[in-house]
Amino acid sequence: MIDPVALLQDLIRCASVTPLDEGAQDVLINALTPLGFKSYDVTRGNIRNTFLRYDGQAGDNTPHFCFAGHTDVVPVGDETLWTHPPFAAVIDDGKIYGRGTSDMKGNIACFVAAVAKYLENNTPAGSISLLITGDEEAEAINGTVKVLEWMEEQGQLPDFTLVGEPSNPESLGDEMKIGRRGSLTGHLKVKGTQGHVAYPQLADNPMPRMVKLLDALVSYEFDQGNEHFPATNLEISTIDTGNKADNVIPAQTEAHFNIRFNSNWTAATLEARVREVLNSVTNRYELTCISNAEAFITQPSATTDMIIGAIRDITGKTPEQTTRGGTSDARFVAQYGDVVEFGLVNKTIHKTDEHIKVADLHTLTDIYALILERYFS
Repeated sequence: MIDPVALLQDLIRCASVTPLDEGAQDVLINALTPLGFKSYDVTRGNIRNTFLRYDGQAGDNTPHFCFAGHTDVVPVGDETLWTHPPFAAVIDDGKIYGRGTSDMKGNIACFVAAVAKYLENNTPAGSISLLITGDEEAEAINGTVKVLEWMEEQGQLPDFTLVGEPSNPESLGDEMKIGRRGSLTGHLKVKGTQGHVAYPQLADNPMPRMVKLLDALVSYEFDQGNEHFPATNLEISTIDTGNKADNVIPAQTEAHFNIRFNSNWTAATLEARVREVLNSVTNRYELTCISNAEAFITQPSATTDMIIGAIRDITGKTPEQTTRGGTSDARFVAQYGDVVEFGLVNKTIHKTDEHIKVADLHTLTDIYALILERYFS
């Protein structure tokens, strides 16, 4: 048996602030290789990635169930504001404190403990693997996306993947993520001619055009959502002229906006629509768009129904199937096959005093173990 609490404490004590590893993935290798897992180093650039796989009794090692997660964590901020040191893994009043407890070392610890529990009395007719990256919280360039490319080259792509992101807003069993919205960021620039505010005829103020362009964007209804997603939403994040003088008409102005979009769109079709909206106002602008995520949805299947049933049987709750929240590495996995996300409670992720209930670690371990049992039965 592997104790998920003790394993999580070992992981937290590795101060793996992205992109550092600080021994975190060695903790997992040392826990899983005695169980019969093979470890593969898939380091790319300065990012450590590890793929671990256990092959059971089937001749072709299928079906293949994969757990995907990340050992990197976000910075802790001002450590003096923490009740307990962020990398000490202190247990206090039934809670374990530390950076990464919920996002997402706790989820990894639970899956490793679940695997150990399952393998005590079972040999799967197939394969179990873990895709572990150290590049999720930052650029996500040399992490999961590169490991998946390697897995495809090696013929090791899974039949189904569970990403252990903390998916529950209040308590275990609240939600299971079956998809995610896409993200498109726009950098909008409008140029004019600088001048004195008292002589507007000698200048060309770009601000009125920018205001009209932004008003057109925020007023436009991209869609009304669909069965699995809310309506596509645009938010303006910055407006800047670089001008601090009250009596100067600025030479140019820039604005940034982000659109979280549903499966009615791709990044390309959405950018085209944005340009149509802007062109209805004026063509005197410059626009650069960047997308790091397409929208995706995993359709209901026997496997997703099984996972929902396992969650319900352990927690007594039927999880809502949602696509809420930001992006995750599931967006990369979805390009290769079916994926869902289920993990711990996310109320304190990225916050001072990040923590989870110790009892939740044992409950999630039981859920993951039941999922493995039913997947291979």
